[in-house]
Amino acid sequence: MRLTLLALASFVSLAAQAVAQTHTAAPGVEVAPVESGFAVLSDGGLGARGYWCGAADYARDILGARGNARIYVASPRPAGLGQRSPVVFTLDPAGLTPRAATILGATLSQPGSNLSVGHAYGFCADFRLITNGDI
Repeated sequence: MRLTLLALASFVSLAAQAVAQTHTAAPGVEVAPVESGFAVLSDGGLGARGYWCGAADYARDILGARGNARIYVASPRPAGLGQRSPVVFTLDPAGLTPRAATILGATLSQPGSNLSVGHAYGFCADFRLITNGDI
């Protein structure tokens, strides 16, 4: 019983810490640091473009990555239409097999899929069009 309470307390503490460190990349696109990189928690209603936008924004604004740096899918979301699970990205390709990003939606279910920060950040323009520049 005591071990269960201790585990629960640790989980609550970690969850609270992650929320406190969450970065808003665009409306509805939340990104949080994780041990293996950073997780894009939501897509803001833009699907794969929202995930890549969030990853690029976090890489630029929080990690200081340049436009030619590569962002890699480290831990993909489960395959299937309509999935809205978090996707973990990294700037470090160690342990991954880099893959060219061809069909944008499919990239999120393939570890090693990658885009340059500049390319992925271009998807953030979709939010500006939708919100008339208010992001």
